Amino acid sequence: MTSALPRLYLVRHGDTAWSDSHRHTGRTDVPLNESGREHARQLAEALPPVTFARVFTSPLRRAAETCALAGFADVAALNLDLLEWDFGLYEGKSTGDILTERPGWVLFRDGCPDGESAKEVAGRADRFIHRVHDIGGDVLAFSCGHIIRMIAARWLGLPPEVGRCFFCRPGSVGELGFEHDSRDQPIIRLWNYVNRPRE
Repeated sequence: MTSALPRLYLVRHGDTAWSDSHRHTGRTDVPLNESGREHARQLAEALPPVTFARVFTSPLRRAAETCALAGFADVAALNLDLLEWDFGLYEGKSTGDILTERPGWVLFRDGCPDGESAKEVAGRADRFIHRVHDIGGDVLAFSCGHIIRMIAARWLGLPPEVGRCFFCRPGSVGELGFEHDSRDQPIIRLWNYVNRPRE
């Protein structure tokens, strides 16, 4: 069964060598590592037993592979709005490295030189949310950490900089919805859920 209003399930891709070393991974097409592949397979049990009206995935390999290992490759459509933040000159760098160069830098406020601004990423998140709102049923989306965080903030009607508050682990599931069947009351129903022991 589907809800009267859509619920959006957001899945962050499994672990990669760059996520393990805390490097900003935007458009670099890094594959899952073995741990990431195992966590992706576990998603089949972490997701609720609902029939999804639509399934979307970022075209980036780490998200598409997570989608496939979770069992949704045959029904998933690529969506460019689910691409990870373009980190520009900060691609491949850790937050510590960036703060050494630019003290006080906050991604969700300041964006990235030669990459995307927070406003631009929020615009992509808004487009995707608008599409979800037009779908009659629950939606599943596979993507990357920072765009997922922005989608969560924008779903709630919050400014882009609040996205920094919604950390999500690799291989985790979030569920966004509405309270009292009212579009005026968006909520987070579940966040950062993983079907495995804390690591």
